[in-house]
Amino acid sequence: MRILILCPHFAPDLHAATGEVMTQLVKSLAARGHTVDVVTSLPWYRDHSVEPEWRGRPVRREETDFGSVTRVWPFPTDKGSIVSRAVAFAAQTGLSLVVSAVKKRPDVVLSMSPPIFFGTAGRLLARRFRVPFVFNVQDIFPDVAVDLGMLNNERVISAARSLERNLYAKADAVTVLSEDQASNVRRKMAAERADRVRIIPNFVDTGRVRVVDRQTDYRRRNGIGDELVVMYSGNVGFSQSFGLVEAAAHHFAERADIRFVINGEGAARAEVDRWAAELPNVTVTDFAPREQVSDVLGTADLHLILLSAGLAKSSTPSKLYGILAAGRPVLASIDRGSDADRVIERSGAGIVVPPDDAEPFIEGLESLLSAPGELVRMGQMAYDFVGQLITPDQQAEAYEHLFEELIDR
Repeated sequence: MRILILCPHFAPDLHAATGEVMTQLVKSLAARGHTVDVVTSLPWYRDHSVEPEWRGRPVRREETDFGSVTRVWPFPTDKGSIVSRAVAFAAQTGLSLVVSAVKKRPDVVLSMSPPIFFGTAGRLLARRFRVPFVFNVQDIFPDVAVDLGMLNNERVISAARSLERNLYAKADAVTVLSEDQASNVRRKMAAERADRVRIIPNFVDTGRVRVVDRQTDYRRRNGIGDELVVMYSGNVGFSQSFGLVEAAAHHFAERADIRFVINGEGAARAEVDRWAAELPNVTVTDFAPREQVSDVLGTADLHLILLSAGLAKSSTPSKLYGILAAGRPVLASIDRGSDADRVIERSGAGIVVPPDDAEPFIEGLESLLSAPGELVRMGQMAYDFVGQLITPDQQAEAYEHLFEELIDR
């Protein structure tokens, strides 16, 4: 079949987690014999500016062995301003819609959210071509923005929720990552359409993420010796409670054998840099190249997941799966009863503490760091659990079956 995909990031723009997800999905679908036309943005995520070698033209199209990739100008703007981002996403969506409308007729259209505007483009394209529309929701908007306090204008919230519900109602299928997200979406749909919500988790790529010795090149490059490394690796955004790391770093300031590492970039990075500069036991680094992911994740003796209270129902911390594949334990500050909480409990790969609360967070660190042998054991349990999670090929197969079902219907 021929599949048209609209997504915000695609290779080589892989510092965004959704870029990695969609790139691998396209490769796996192509390996199953399908033709895929991708419409995405010019690479821009890492520096929040279109990369120099991609500048000069607002639209670039290339033929590929799986179909085609068309990249449009993403209108980069301040990640801290939700209004500016909304305007930029709307402009990018409009440009994406124009270039998609003249493509060969697909058999199905898949669009990814966020940005939610891509859902509108996907719906319009599916109507134009008279084919099924699949709406893939990675994070639920506007719930995440509202819960973080980034969106508080009641009229804007009402308009965003109206758009969200309309897209759920018009989609032939809505795919989400977890049962929490599925429950959230189903509550916003008519009861007779709730069966259109399908759970297809993001994959664990064990071919890319491997277990390595803790004495990594990343340690050597950043002047880290044999200390116990407590690491957060991923997007440094407003969804994460980095104040917990700051509090913990102060608490363990006299422990020369413990180092906190934050590896990543994002809207909250400037604030993290500010307080980290005053703490000698904190190291902050930029994203490493994609091929060094095992080296980075393997540096940690303990990984952190930091998700602010209330976000688990609308945002799934996919980084957990990479941590498990790296054979490392995790301390998660997240909502109890969430999907991530259940995975950690089932795997035995770590512990969960309430979100946004420094006292239990520090107590959890003290408990785990006092028993390095227990960290190793939890890491082994993490790796053993990975076999129960979805692979890239299984994810592609799930989408293939869904597409075929919708086309037959």
